[in-house]
Amino acid sequence: MRPQTTIACVTDNASNMDIAVRESGLHPHIKCLAHVVNLASKRGLAVSRVARLLGRVRRITTFFHKSTTATAVLTNKQTQLELPRHKLITDVQTRWNSTYDMLARYLEQQAAVSAALSCPGIRRNAREIDTLDNSDISDVEDIVKLLKPLKTATTVVCDEKEPTVSLIIPLKFMIEQSMSPDENDTQTIANMKSAILLDISDRYSGDCNDMLQECTALDPQFRSLSHLNDEQRESVYARIREKASALHEQRNQTSDIDERTTRASASISGAAAEQARVMVEAAQGAEQSQEEPVEGERQMQDVTQPPPPKKTALEDLLGSSYTTVVETVQSSRGIEMEILSYRNGIPIPLNSSPLEWWKVNAYAYPILAPLAKAYLCIPATSVPSERVFSTAGDIVSAQRSLITSEHVDMLVF
Repeated sequence: MRPQTTIACVTDNASNMDIAVRESGLHPHIKCLAHVVNLASKRGLAVSRVARLLGRVRRITTFFHKSTTATAVLTNKQTQLELPRHKLITDVQTRWNSTYDMLARYLEQQAAVSAALSCPGIRRNAREIDTLDNSDISDVEDIVKLLKPLKTATTVVCDEKEPTVSLIIPLKFMIEQSMSPDENDTQTIANMKSAILLDISDRYSGDCNDMLQECTALDPQFRSLSHLNDEQRESVYARIREKASALHEQRNQTSDIDERTTRASASISGAAAEQARVMVEAAQGAEQSQEEPVEGERQMQDVTQPPPPKKTALEDLLGSSYTTVVETVQSSRGIEMEILSYRNGIPIPLNSSPLEWWKVNAYAYPILAPLAKAYLCIPATSVPSERVFSTAGDIVSAQRSLITSEHVDMLVF
């Protein structure tokens, strides 16, 4: 019953990844949340009006990066206007949230940028650069405000020490709520919201959504499932009840098999020791009498084949049926009581660790705890593993071709 789940970044060949996961039996395929959010934000930034604004801001920031004279003038204007002496940021296609950072920094330094570009010496070299008017600035402010929840979601899953899979549904719900239409939205923002919502709403559907809802319910931070209605909550906990019971039964069967194996091994070990003792005695007796080995063999046969324990007549007739029924009823009542107690509990603070909570409270929920541990060990993002590969790529390069594998391990890990 341990969920066989993969997590991988969302790339252009996502359909091929889905096919590979399905054919390998690793289902469902839970995509990296950080990549999903990044793709949704790109859809919003592809809106024509937004793309034109980004192009104009990008030309301004690139101009100041390339011109030392313009940078010096900008620094002087920042001092005069008592603004932070921050450099302008140019977004990078492969760096998440860099577009948000570029627009936010431009808004911060907008007065200094306009003052610097209005200087005659700078203006002559920046003829192709158009400054943003009040309408453009208003749109940029709205875009930054709209992108902030996406940046927050990405930051949460990338910076958290334990970004478990239970974070996906709450963060996705938060993004969908922030992208809901508003009558006060401008046409640009309305188009952005529509594009982002259309992209992200199709993610994590079907069996994947069912599993993620169960993971969210097993996180004591989100056990109330406030994003669902009553019928949906009952459906989620019904699936958890069924899976937890099946996992509990499977663990009991495995435990019984292990116990029987251990007992058999102990019996065989004891019989082997007794057999060795008898063989030694038989060898010693052989020096005195040639007939003793027969008696020794008889003793070894008696030791290696102990009589099986006898069952009572009632156990022999009814044990296999009624013992199983009693155990099933007790297990069913146990899971019902555990789920009821768990659902009535108070959600833990959002800065708490769900894994630590289950570690401390596993004794109170012996049936639910194994399922929670099996689910919550799945990460919500593939960013940590990708960082390892990026670090390795920076270290192992053509310029360091003679580096030893031991030194690579020391630097990477």
